[in-house]
Amino acid sequence: MAGSIVLFGATGYTGRLTAEALVRRGVRPVLAARNAQRLTAMAAELGGLESEVADVSRPESVRALVSGEDVLVSTVGPFIRWGAPAIEAAIDAGATYIDSTGEPPFIRDVFERYDEPARASGAGLLTALGYDYVPGNLAAALALDRAGDTAVKVDVGYFITGRASPRQAMSGGTMASLAGVVMSPAFAYRDGRLVTERSAKRVRTFTTGSGKKLTGVSVGSSEHFAKPRTHPSLREVDAYLGWFGPASRAMQAMSVAGELSAVRTGVDKLGRRFVKGSSGGPDEAARSRTGSLVIAEAFNAGGTLLSRIELKGVNGYTFTGEMLAWGAQRALEHGVRGAGALGPVEAFGLHELEAGCAEIGLAADPAATTAGAG
Repeated sequence: MAGSIVLFGATGYTGRLTAEALVRRGVRPVLAARNAQRLTAMAAELGGLESEVADVSRPESVRALVSGEDVLVSTVGPFIRWGAPAIEAAIDAGATYIDSTGEPPFIRDVFERYDEPARASGAGLLTALGYDYVPGNLAAALALDRAGDTAVKVDVGYFITGRASPRQAMSGGTMASLAGVVMSPAFAYRDGRLVTERSAKRVRTFTTGSGKKLTGVSVGSSEHFAKPRTHPSLREVDAYLGWFGPASRAMQAMSVAGELSAVRTGVDKLGRRFVKGSSGGPDEAARSRTGSLVIAEAFNAGGTLLSRIELKGVNGYTFTGEMLAWGAQRALEHGVRGAGALGPVEAFGLHELEAGCAEIGLAADPAATTAGAG
């Protein structure tokens, strides 16, 4: 019996973007969420789709959504709080699991806690399969392929382009969680191993192909786990978020002070200022005014730049909805390359992922691509 794509969290902001992208691809996903009234209305609006009520507070209802031939896509966050029922249901069923998280602690859980049981059951786990953190995985892989085996370090930077303030460019949920992510323990890849370090410990400035300088703060991401597996010569992997712009140094200072309860309380209050509800976020017109820029640079042991890639394209939310849909459809029709926790290049292959991203609207800028001496 052919499997289905089950979209859990369908009535939320990212869930709806994903559902609409799937329908445009000719796929009829099963929509799942906790609010029966909203779910029924959305299923009817998108062409009479099948729907199921499920709630993370009742894990058995999530488990009932999925069988071994299915692809379960979860957009229910915060994942560190609500993510376990969906990933555990997929592992139990031996199904393919995809999520939209950008939370470093949950990404680490997927690779360190859930990898072994998923391998045992045959489940493929694709965490952070959206703007967090597919573009950086792709850009890093392209840069490293051009650099060759002498590359021991890769840096990735994520930036927003266009004319919009962070508040206009991000959903309420993203704004509410970003400061919290910076305050939480994260990780990095140093000297050939994963190490724990605070988010925003490092600040780095990238220079674009056009000469513009963009600054970001370090963050834990799926690149730290996935890149060393596909490129064993790596000794160091860094990922940076450039969404704070000139405030990057301030975010670094906040991370240093993060152990102070008074600071944490202030950050919580700051986050609540931006909350517009779990389904609130930039509409299509707002998303069209911003885009994505992702930079990857590979270096040798002496610190010489070997290669550089810039990916440019659509708004991050648009990319996330389209990528979740692309990944789910491809996983359903062709499967993924292995079981356990997988990076996107491992799961689909470099050329397939590059083509999928280009189809969505994110591609390398040839004018900003460089290759130094290897």
